Amino acid sequence: MAGQNTIIERLGKYEVTEVLGKGAMGVVYKAFDPHIRRVVAIKTIRKELIAEDDAGQMIARFRNEAQAAGRLSHPGIVAVYEYGEDDALSYIAMEYVQGNALREYFNRNTRFEERDVVSIMGQLLDALEYSHEQGVVHRDIKPANIIIMTNGKLKIADFGIARIDSSSLTQIGAVMGTPGYMAPEQYSGETVDWRADIFSAGVVLYQLLTGQKPFSGTAESVAYRICHENPPPPSQADPGRGWERYDQAIATALAKAPGARYPTAGVFRATILDAYAAPVSLAVSEETVISEVAPTTIRLEPTQPSQVSSGAKTPAKTVPPPGWDGVVLKQVEAHLARFVGPVAKVMVRRAATETSEIAALYTLLADNLSSPGEKKAFLAGHVQTQATPPALSEKPKPGAPGTDTRQRGPAIPMTPETVEQATRLLASYLGPIAKVVIKKAAAQASDRRQFYEILAKSLSNEADRTRFLQDAGISF
Repeated sequence: MAGQNTIIERLGKYEVTEVLGKGAMGVVYKAFDPHIRRVVAIKTIRKELIAEDDAGQMIARFRNEAQAAGRLSHPGIVAVYEYGEDDALSYIAMEYVQGNALREYFNRNTRFEERDVVSIMGQLLDALEYSHEQGVVHRDIKPANIIIMTNGKLKIADFGIARIDSSSLTQIGAVMGTPGYMAPEQYSGETVDWRADIFSAGVVLYQLLTGQKPFSGTAESVAYRICHENPPPPSQADPGRGWERYDQAIATALAKAPGARYPTAGVFRATILDAYAAPVSLAVSEETVISEVAPTTIRLEPTQPSQVSSGAKTPAKTVPPPGWDGVVLKQVEAHLARFVGPVAKVMVRRAATETSEIAALYTLLADNLSSPGEKKAFLAGHVQTQATPPALSEKPKPGAPGTDTRQRGPAIPMTPETVEQATRLLASYLGPIAKVVIKKAAAQASDRRQFYEILAKSLSNEADRTRFLQDAGISF
């Protein structure tokens, strides 16, 4: 296919009519479906524009968006109609929505009236309650993914990193989301469920009420604050506006422990409506809605929060605190990250300013760990840091002796029956997307084993990959 600047007339069955917006990795088109005669938006990702190391993850995330949103049918969620892929690009055909992201409102310093705050949260939490009931957790609720249409109605977009119950595409990385809106458990790499969306919705409510984020700063400092600090209640952050009635709702939604938050999005919604204690509009007021529509952009951000851009320039390399070797601190960070995730970097740097002794540093950091077992395991790393030179901790290079212990049997040729069987098996993990993956793998593989191993790589969960190969009769 031609380059990104070339006008495309057709994508699959869709007749492209205009460009809605461009991003670093693709284009969003307005198009027409001639079969059922409706206008659609088509989001594309050009494979050639994705760094080779990130390609698998980015495409998996793109497919995940189609699978997650494709199973949902709710007026508050952007509908996805079809996923397609060829050698040059991947695309998603979705509902054509005219409106602006909530982020655009914040960029314009819009101060929302209470009636509009309650309307936005009511619509958002209603859509999230439905999504959670269908087994889909968004995991990236933020202003950029909340669209306010020109009629004042709300739509949730971008299910690219959603977690889907009973699916292999539940997780593309251990830590995923957007700094400032992620729940503590997302930073630590613990199990993430629907209550992470409730936390993120609480951040959005706080921002709607006060005009500021509850957690701000660099990605690392935000991570620390989300995991260890509570923001001032809305009544203190923006005094004199009567926000006292929402202080407890915010505190509950932003609780560090998932079990201390609202049990469902519906309960959170009911609490807000009770606090408002007045009729609620089903749409944002005409006076507030932005009538002109900003160009659409494509954003597929890195999954590690320490790498996600917050709009600032890339910071210079951090200088280690006086008296410390940067290599040693990085080893300590790596040990601590096993227990607390990316926030380890901030915790180590802060503790290193209080002592210049490695043993004392480990003791200070261990105080942040909740269980005796974790503290004991972390303190054991003190011996490793002293005894193991950095060079010895390097992982063996691919292909080095001992890196692949599987015993391969004789090559078995592929047959049409093999492809048919693989399609049925993979579809139980990926759904309709399986056909696209099967077609690509069949073109690359020279025998049955290689074919299944290529297919297994499309599954982002190691346990699912193992189970898939076992079901296919591939021995290790």
